[in-house]
Order: sequence, then C-alpha cells, then structure tokens
Amino acid sequence: MSSALELFAERGYDATTIPMIATKAGVGAGTIYRYFENKEVLGNKIFQGYVDIFTETIKSGFPHEDSIRNQFHHIFKSMVHFTNEQDQALYFIKIHSGAHFLNEESHSSFQSLLDLFKNFFDLGKDRKEIKQLPSSALIAIIYGAFLELQRLVRIGELVPEAKLLADVEESFWDAVRLHN
Repeated sequence: MSSALELFAERGYDATTIPMIATKAGVGAGTIYRYFENKEVLGNKIFQGYVDIFTETIKSGFPHEDSIRNQFHHIFKSMVHFTNEQDQALYFIKIHSGAHFLNEESHSSFQSLLDLFKNFFDLGKDRKEIKQLPSSALIAIIYGAFLELQRLVRIGELVPEAKLLADVEESFWDAVRLHN
C-alpha cells in the first residue's frame, strides 16, 4: 500500500498501473490482486485509510472547551504531525479528493474530514473570531496554503524548523481571524 500511495501521489491514479505498483513493492502483480480486486479497490482503500488517519489525528485531543485560537493551534499542529508521519498522504488526498474512482464510502470519509474543518470555522464565525467568509473558502485558504508549504518542504526549499512553523501558523491564523 505504501508503494501505491507513493506512485499515486507522484504520478496520479490514472498514470499508475498495478504492474508499476508491484515492481515498486518488489512483488508480482498477482500478489496485489490477491488482496485487492482491482486498482479502484486499492485506490479507495488507500484514500479512505489516510483520510481516516488524518481525521483521527485532528480529533485526537481536540480542545473542545478551549478558545478558537487554541483550537486552531491544535488543528495546525495536527496537520504538521500528520504530514510528518505520512508525508505523501496529504498530497494524495488533495489531488484525488474528487477523483472518478472514489466510491461512496471514500466520499463519505472525505466529507467527514471537511465537516470537521467546517464545524470549527462555523463555531469561530458564531463566536465572531473568524472572518465571515464561506467555510469552504476558509478551508481553501488554510488547506491550500498548507499543501503548498508541505510541497516546499518536500522539495527541500524550506526546512520545517519550529520558528518557521510558528510563524506560518500565526500567518494562517491572521488570514482567517476576524480583525477588529
């Protein structure tokens, strides 16, 4: 599955074949078909698995009773943790979240992740601490910028040192918080 994730993230789902995955994994294609009926089943299994890990990473220890700012800090820290543990997974999720091969379970899993972000932003807007923009726009601001940050880290243009991450988090917060 890690070989498939890497190839799907690098090449995309459509440009990746089962024989490519098998070669990268050092097994025969038949071995993959023993566990997965076809590439679509494999793609959905990987997508759902990593979306669920990402969702659980954010949910774990979420400070529901804390301030919106502290909740945002938890979300940012969780995103960093997830990408440190699964460096290709977030990019894979991003480029395949609307893919033709995803089944209803994959769409539902991704929607649960989006709902987590949406609920946070809706609460922040209700408390008048987050800008009154559509939650989907706020998600795009944070998620899109974070993906670009991770791309720059992956290619070696940025080193994710503590000070840089703290400054980036503050910039992200500044982008979505309500300025009085």
